[in-house]
Amino acid sequence: MGKVLSLVFIFLLVNLPASAYREKDYQAAWCTANDGELEVILPDKTRVDCVTKTHAIEFDFAKKWSEAIGQSLYYASVLNKTPGIVLIIENPEKEIRYLKRIEKIAPKYNITVWTVTTNFLVNK
Repeated sequence: MGKVLSLVFIFLLVNLPASAYREKDYQAAWCTANDGELEVILPDKTRVDCVTKTHAIEFDFAKKWSEAIGQSLYYASVLNKTPGIVLIIENPEKEIRYLKRIEKIAPKYNITVWTVTTNFLVNK
């Protein structure tokens, strides 16, 4: 019985989400608060997380900062909007390095960067 419980515990530990919130939770709250349209489907079937009057916005957790750059640039080019990224920072002490990286490159490509933390959702 001990081995079975150990295996169940390991399975649960491995399959727990990395975050208490999903990316979609942040998307819905932020996009709604900023008068955006959620999950806009482009002609090639890719999905823009949020589209506002001026921006095509990609949401990503901090460690995926580099992926967010490419996606926001692509979506913005298709929609003829300014690229935007909402970087989700759940552990500021560990993840500030990702924000610094994205802030270094964003001005070169006219990418607007916002950040959200879990406090954004808790205070909604």
